[in-house]
Amino acid sequence: MSDKLLHLVRHGEVHNPDLVLYGRIPGFRLSERGHEMAEAAALELAGSDRKVAALYASPLERAQQSAKPIAHALNLDIQTEERIIEPTNFFEGKVNSGPKAAFKNPIYWYKFANPFRPSWGEPYRQVAARVREAMDDAWEDTTDGDIVMVSHQSPIWMAHLDIAGKPLFHNPASRRCALSSITSFERRGERWFEVDYRTPADGLLDGALDVGAV
Repeated sequence: MSDKLLHLVRHGEVHNPDLVLYGRIPGFRLSERGHEMAEAAALELAGSDRKVAALYASPLERAQQSAKPIAHALNLDIQTEERIIEPTNFFEGKVNSGPKAAFKNPIYWYKFANPFRPSWGEPYRQVAARVREAMDDAWEDTTDGDIVMVSHQSPIWMAHLDIAGKPLFHNPASRRCALSSITSFERRGERWFEVDYRTPADGLLDGALDVGAV
């Protein structure tokens, strides 16, 4: 294993009783279980016997909250990184689960005209590009240990697909990016490689709400 890795960590469960797609809407914070998940991710990183030199987090509240136990466990400051924020989405604030889910309503189907872009939000290619740019900059700026970035499901999955050389168009239900999961990468020369995926909050996932992701 390399002497330097970059870990993309997803935030924990969000308090979302109305089951809406929260996207970038302010005020969506971690649930009690979400805080436990974030603690599990922090313990996993702290117990890995790897030095972590830099910690970044998306500006959204749930990511900042998920970064706090990591900062405490590793004695690091949280640096806010705008480029790893959740993508924009037309369906923000609308119900995202069950029979009343907005995407099941025919009045919104015009938004699915181009699923490859996608037509309902920020282009996949743009998301992948900004996340990888943030990864590149953090890698260049850090010389003496690992890097942790606390982000969201979609940006992490876009980085995964792009680095693997796979098409960015996908079914969101197929994403392998559980709450508080850790996806680890290494850069060799100018190329990134995914080297590990862990779910330290696995014991807390049963029954967790995960319907608000873009």
